[in-house]
Amino acid sequence: MHLLTTLAALAYGTVSGLLLPRAAYKLAVPAGESWRSHCPAGHPARAWIGLSRCRNCATEIPTGARAGHWYGPSTLSLVLVTALACGVLAYGTGLRPELAVWLLTAPFFVLLALVDRTVHRLPDVLTLPLAAATLLLLAAATLAPTAAGSWATALSGALALGGLYFALFVISPRSLGFGDVKLALALGAALGWYGWRAVIIGTLAGQLLAAAVGLGLMALRKAHATTAIPYGPFLICGTLVGMLAR
Repeated sequence: MHLLTTLAALAYGTVSGLLLPRAAYKLAVPAGESWRSHCPAGHPARAWIGLSRCRNCATEIPTGARAGHWYGPSTLSLVLVTALACGVLAYGTGLRPELAVWLLTAPFFVLLALVDRTVHRLPDVLTLPLAAATLLLLAAATLAPTAAGSWATALSGALALGGLYFALFVISPRSLGFGDVKLALALGAALGWYGWRAVIIGTLAGQLLAAAVGLGLMALRKAHATTAIPYGPFLICGTLVGMLAR
């Protein structure tokens, strides 16, 4: 049963990953700019989910010149990352009601990580609803007798982690964005579901991952002490570590 659950999660992650490229393209714009509404060639791109392929470009570009049909991030990379995340979550969680919460929210965390890595931005349109949805879905999960977590601790974890990153933002707004504070609410809820040990491990893991990559880039002379790096992907990866190491 455990193997079947993991395989089903991998399949779900694959399908979910196929829905992300267009949203990633539209959201990956610098702060203050409107979401993208056209493909790079200027054709309308109204849909928010699905593959980032422009039918107008496909019609105008000669047969064989497929590069012009596609735009945005690598679909294969998105699919692989989303499928892997869902598979790992299923393997670590097992067939429990909270797994549905993790699988529903995982694609959005992948999307946020990609947007932050691309333009150093965590859009409110994702972070705030994701925090509310995570808490609401976990509240529903507690109704099942096989749930293996605490909603009260999830709420406390969300407030604690959000408060911690808000304090860090106030102390050093150049090194931490306010989007990270909002993201921390959802991450704290996921970690808090499993208790304070998971919150501590997940928080430390995210910071250590960010520090390790930052030092590595400095060693390779691709960054310096004041270079801004996107924290979102590291916070999300750290949360995954905390959830698995609980």
